[in-house]
Amino acid sequence: MNYFALSFTLRNNKMHLFTLGDIKNLFPDERDKTIKNNLSRWLSKGYFVRLRRDLYEFIEQGSEVKIPDLYVANRMYEPSYVSLETALSIYSIIPDVTAATTSVTTQPTRAFKNKYGSFFYRTCRKRAFTGYRLMLYDGFRVRIADKEKALVDFFYYHLHSGYSIDFDEERFNGKILKKIDWEKALHYAELFNKKTTETLMECEEYVKC
Repeated sequence: MNYFALSFTLRNNKMHLFTLGDIKNLFPDERDKTIKNNLSRWLSKGYFVRLRRDLYEFIEQGSEVKIPDLYVANRMYEPSYVSLETALSIYSIIPDVTAATTSVTTQPTRAFKNKYGSFFYRTCRKRAFTGYRLMLYDGFRVRIADKEKALVDFFYYHLHSGYSIDFDEERFNGKILKKIDWEKALHYAELFNKKTTETLMECEEYVKC
């Protein structure tokens, strides 16, 4: 495997981000040691950039492709989906644009930082790792919570951290919240705990006012 073979294959498969496992799948006959040595050399030459341990970006000269931070968030720490403040902001449920990209994962809580920004991941039990979908975002397919799950995730993790929820202070967009599926949201809340469920029901009553 030489650089031109790898770059051609990555380009054809639109693999802007990749792992060692991806390379092994693409070139199953190559030895692990050879792949690692070549990758180390190509990293030093600036052909690739390491975003975190075992996640690399293919730097294609002359390419105008811009990788969105939401897609980076999905690949940085797997499995995960974008949720909480970032998803609520994308859906215009809250007015603020978040400084970090927030996600939910079944892995331990972690934070990362690279050239694409800051990424924060909150851990959740496997049964609650649901309520997300694939959305086309800036040309990339991104796993993101639906409106109902993003709201429930927001309530759960804020309450879990010891914060209270002030609906006026959060500046929720009532027009959008009125259109969400409250039955679906209730199902998601029940995957967490009673306090989350009660807060969701209070939010529903607040929106109706």
